[in-house]
Amino acid sequence: MNILCIGAGYVGGPTMAVIADQCPDHRVTVVDINTSRIAAWNSDSLPIYEPGLAEVVARCRNRNLFYSTDIPRGIREADIIFVSVNTPTKMFGAGAGKAADLQYLEKTARSIIEYAESDKIVVEKSTLPVRTAQALSRVLHSNAKGLHFQIVSNPEFLAEGSAIRDLKNPDRVLIGGLETSQGRQAVDAVAGIYRRWVPEEKIITTGLWSSELTKLVANALLAQRVSSVNSISALCEKTGANINEVTRVAGLDSRIGAKFLKAGVGFGGSCFKKDILNLVYLCEFYGLPEVAAYWEQVVRINDYQAERFVRNMLAAMFNTLAGKKIALFGFAFKRDTGDTRESPAIAVTRQLHAEHAEIAICDPKALDNAKLDLADLAEGVTYTADPYTAARGAHAIAIITDWDEFRDLDYAQIYDAMNKPAFIFDGRGLVDAGRLHEIGFNVYPLGCPALTHF
Repeated sequence: MNILCIGAGYVGGPTMAVIADQCPDHRVTVVDINTSRIAAWNSDSLPIYEPGLAEVVARCRNRNLFYSTDIPRGIREADIIFVSVNTPTKMFGAGAGKAADLQYLEKTARSIIEYAESDKIVVEKSTLPVRTAQALSRVLHSNAKGLHFQIVSNPEFLAEGSAIRDLKNPDRVLIGGLETSQGRQAVDAVAGIYRRWVPEEKIITTGLWSSELTKLVANALLAQRVSSVNSISALCEKTGANINEVTRVAGLDSRIGAKFLKAGVGFGGSCFKKDILNLVYLCEFYGLPEVAAYWEQVVRINDYQAERFVRNMLAAMFNTLAGKKIALFGFAFKRDTGDTRESPAIAVTRQLHAEHAEIAICDPKALDNAKLDLADLAEGVTYTADPYTAARGAHAIAIITDWDEFRDLDYAQIYDAMNKPAFIFDGRGLVDAGRLHEIGFNVYPLGCPALTHF
């Protein structure tokens, strides 16, 4: 079988690498219009960082896994086409700020009908609004060649930082299709790929619309838990309660569970905010304003948490940050990735910059993306991969990303090199607050009582 993926980003790249690895008799090709990205996939310096990805690519590349910019050839030769293009939030016109921008999806569909010479199965891999497949089908079947296309929804449920593990051992694989004989055959063809390594009981088939909506709902529910806990962290700080104690006990309830109950400075990534806003737009479109307002509050709480984090810093540091050096430990939206999309570090940095602080950003994988995100902040921001350099002469450290290496630093050495009084604002519950307090730091763990020497 010839499998094509249009889009060589965070979803298409790892997914196709694992398919090629698990299905060595299938030819897998990943195409993209971005020549530099394809060149990176064909090099030893991959365009994205993901634990285990480089090893999988090295095993398969130029064996049965190929990266190319030749989109016409890829379409002509493919039996199954996975569409994994960007679907960002629309920032213009009707639905601006909430609706999904589907222009790249439609352009891809028009490329398929331009270059296809035979019937194809087209798989939605991008996160899309419910009933997008209907519009996609109309575009594809407008062709004058008499070609037929079956649309299948196969949303991804990857967590960046563990994508390879998630792909190799998924909680579930969801495949949705039309309830017709051709639709069921298409679903079975896609399921046949995953059956090579995924147990049958984990492969779930549904109707097309349910599959499209499930992805949005899954991300919304996860983000809701994060915002719920973060809202309680604010109350804990006001009352002297400890968010870690509260969530640990709450998580022991089997009806609740312990996952996604860790307070933090906010969620980020390409999916949560975008998908919730898309869900909000859909609810508004279908005349459900109360439901839309409910889900929009999840995003508002997330924005509030980052703003509150900086306000806490300002209040603790004598109501002025002007001229003070702040070391930001972490810029990626989570550990084990270089992805900074919607990272709370962006909002935190901009707020600190507005307070005229001097900011030293430290991250092991995300510095290049950080420089792009903050390109308009020409002065007052420096970048380093060395946390000791970032903290030297700093008045405070703000932990934004829960990289393991930040947990195990020599904080006594760091304290000695900082301005006094020295502060640590732990936005991820990463470090031992008691130990750092003994060293001499004034420690402000998010959602917990502060440990100070004042």
